[in-house]
Formats: sequence, structure tokens, C-alpha cells
Amino acid sequence: MQDLARYQEHHVALKEMIGDLQSLLNPEMCRIPANGELAHHLLSDLMDRVKEHLRDEDRDLYPFLLVHEDPRVKGIAWEFIRTERPLRRTFEKYQKKWLQRCNFPLNEAFLRETDEIFKVLSDRMEREEQVLFPKLLEVGFFQAPDCPSLRL
Repeated sequence: MQDLARYQEHHVALKEMIGDLQSLLNPEMCRIPANGELAHHLLSDLMDRVKEHLRDEDRDLYPFLLVHEDPRVKGIAWEFIRTERPLRRTFEKYQKKWLQRCNFPLNEAFLRETDEIFKVLSDRMEREEQVLFPKLLEVGFFQAPDCPSLRL
């Protein structure tokens, strides 16, 4: 049995990183040249953590769901697997465009695309919290977290 708190902690950390980046990535802060290097570092770290989170799900969650006897459980797994590929492509495209160089421009296009990445990631986490995690609790894959603040 897996521990749900581990995945919820991933979400908390990712949301905190997004919040920190949103504070940093605004037109006023972008006027400070040093913020470009900091933003590059934080965005690269965020992308690495997202990849790790998705890899963990691919390895530890979906195989269990795909062999479950309930077809609805299998359907949920396939839905998340199907939407993961475009998500990964979106992140890869963003990384190639904006994070290849450390001194990327902190301009309107960058800010807009970064906000889109944050929205896509936030939507995915919300869907996991509303659909995937409750289903995994229901079918007994997860043990409920001991910490009430991490419960669904």
C-alpha cells in the first residue's frame, strides 16, 4: 500500500514553487536583470520536479490501476495516461524555447507562456486531487494520511 501523503506533499511543493515564481515573474520584478537567472533556476527546478512526479505516477500508480478489475478504475488510469503525453510535450516545448539559455528575455511572451504552464500544471494537480487520489483511496491503493491537513 502506498502513502497518499507523499503525492500530496509533491503537490504542496509544486504549488509553493509556482507561487514563488508568480511573485517573481511580474513586469515590475522583470525589470531587475538578476531575476532572470533566479527565474531560470526556479523554473528548471520546477520542470524537473514535475517530470519526477509524472515518472513516479507512471511507475507506481498507473500499473496498479490498469490491472484493476473495475473498468472505471482502468478508465481513470487511461484518462490520466492519455493526457500526460500532451502535458509532457507542452513542458518540453516550453523548456526548449525558454530554458535552454540562462539569460532569456523576461518579456510579455515569456510571462504569458509561463502563466499558461502554471495553469496547465495547476489544472493537472487539481484533477489528480479531485479524481485520481480519491479513487486510489477508494480501491485501497493508498492508506489515508495521518495528517488531517493533507487529507482529501
